[in-house]
Amino acid sequence: MGETGPVPDPTPFPADPWTPPEPTRAHAWGYPTGPIGPSEPVSGGLSLGLVLPLLLAASLVAGAVGGLVGYRAGRSDGPSAASLRDPSATLGSPVPAVRVSRAATSVAGIAAKVLRSVVSISVDDATGSGTGSGVVLRSDGYVLTNNHVVASAASAGTITVSFNDGRVDLPARIVGRDPETDLAVIRVLGASALTPATLGTSADLAVGDPVVAVGSPLGLTGTVTSGIISALDRTVRVPGESATAPSTPLFDAIQTDAAINPGNSGGPLVDLAGRVIGINSAIASLTGAAGTDEQSGSIGLGFAIPVDEARSIALQLIRTGRATHPVVGVQAQTVGADGNGPRGARVTSLVSGGPAKRAGIRVGDVITQVGDRTITSVDQLVVALRSYAVGDRVTLTVVRDGARVTVHVVLQDKQPS
Repeated sequence: MGETGPVPDPTPFPADPWTPPEPTRAHAWGYPTGPIGPSEPVSGGLSLGLVLPLLLAASLVAGAVGGLVGYRAGRSDGPSAASLRDPSATLGSPVPAVRVSRAATSVAGIAAKVLRSVVSISVDDATGSGTGSGVVLRSDGYVLTNNHVVASAASAGTITVSFNDGRVDLPARIVGRDPETDLAVIRVLGASALTPATLGTSADLAVGDPVVAVGSPLGLTGTVTSGIISALDRTVRVPGESATAPSTPLFDAIQTDAAINPGNSGGPLVDLAGRVIGINSAIASLTGAAGTDEQSGSIGLGFAIPVDEARSIALQLIRTGRATHPVVGVQAQTVGADGNGPRGARVTSLVSGGPAKRAGIRVGDVITQVGDRTITSVDQLVVALRSYAVGDRVTLTVVRDGARVTVHVVLQDKQPS
């Protein structure tokens, strides 16, 4: 859900098997959700103390110019207002309408296709209200969005959905939520004949690919922005569901410079074929005054959850109301980036009775490969394991005392922390 005030600074993610070292943050990571509110304090390049004198100076200049213009216009030797008018003036005939052909792959063509499948989500609870966006998955009312958009209504509160065809404030209920991936599915009650979005794939994306973002920034429904994929495989740590909740890491995120602002959360990032390739989830905002973190508008750093992951989680939520997350049962840290020793995820502890312990993995082992996928960090280990399902038998390659060792592990579901 959108916050009614500044986004709190993310608390450190608690120890769990996949916690990388806390990164040094140059920006404030925040969720692009929120209601329309009063103007935010000035932040970024100009301090308020500097802006006020500039505004004052501009007013003084404007006043001086205005006085000069008034003086000159009032001089007796100047032309009168009446002499400047032309009673017989015309502005020509209207130009006939020209039929404009807009290609299906143009931003206008993509918007015409995708807007039918994008909704605006409003959440009201005891703490206030907020807005977000969503993507229609099925014609019978299932909508994919971010967990943080609807989390506050999980225990108490109301959710309403509005469509771009004029239908507004339709009631909806939560089908399932997954805080681990910041995804949720809701269902619009009594809805039928909706237009599902076309889901693409995020497996073959390339930096520089054109993309379009659709959503309801600041409650402005049906807003379309465009840009490119700026980077791939980002790991972004964003705030939890509340001020006291742990931060949530978004793995393998798609970075885009398409303008994403508060209220875009849960909306689609689409390619030039109008296929959903990601779910907009996070933005970076500049550090506020006095070192505080404040959620501001788009600075060209938005992040989306890859659609391949979103599709898998959404299907589980629709079927069972919850999602599973395969793990090997270790705590690990990234090592080797400095050139000392093998690169990978070094095991620092083992979950008692977990898959890794049963398979013979030891503390100090450095996991360098999952199947045929090279692992150089804890983040990559998490991403690699998420490509499997709970119960799958996978091969891990580890470096132990300088020797390569192969072990076979049966993945289990991550237990709630």
